[in-house]
Amino acid sequence: MKRSRTRSTAPHQRTAGWSANRRIAVVAAVLAVLVAVAGLAAYVTGQADQDSKTSAPAAPAKPAGPPADSSAGQDKPPPDRGAVAAAPQIADPLAFGKAAAAMLWSYDTRTTSRDQQLGGMRAWMTDEAKYSDWTGVQAQVPDPVLWSRMRDNAQHATATISTATFPSAFKQALADDPAALTEAYIYIVTATGKQSITWKDGGGGAEDRAVTLAVQCRPSADCALVSIAPRVAP
Repeated sequence: MKRSRTRSTAPHQRTAGWSANRRIAVVAAVLAVLVAVAGLAAYVTGQADQDSKTSAPAAPAKPAGPPADSSAGQDKPPPDRGAVAAAPQIADPLAFGKAAAAMLWSYDTRTTSRDQQLGGMRAWMTDEAKYSDWTGVQAQVPDPVLWSRMRDNAQHATATISTATFPSAFKQALADDPAALTEAYIYIVTATGKQSITWKDGGGGAEDRAVTLAVQCRPSADCALVSIAPRVAP
């Protein structure tokens, strides 16, 4: 299938990966409580695991917003996120992982500035600074020059998510030490799907994608994105 050269400048590509030691250290700290860190990234299981037992009815949560007991009328306005989807208010890590992958693989440079793209993505992140790897997530967005070129070419992308699974190493870690999850309530979710990209003059292409995410789903709270996991050997 014919593809434009601008394809390589799209957001969320594998080339904007986990090269920084800081980001690797953050993820390692997050996953240390779950054991078997090295096996969590690139391994995808054959079918979704239905073992999302810690999910609970969720109360709406606003990233970067005030505490629940703050005075009425003090909530911050939503971020100016252009075409970036809002984070869903759900407590199921697999469902949230699917939604987060779709968000990461979707963009529209025709209607959304780079700052809006970053603002929309930031709203998906956990508020817990100890675990949040915003540096790694925002690295998926091209620099301003590349974003401008993509906009000149009217480049935009949509995503279709096929599966969301818990990698086998993560499930084994939970089986070995179920109590470990209760420290941070961080789940490892691998999502697979297809990204379709379109540009002006009828150009387009599609690619199968996979991403492994760290997702935080504390009881009685909405899930939030923690990080994009590094790629390591299964």
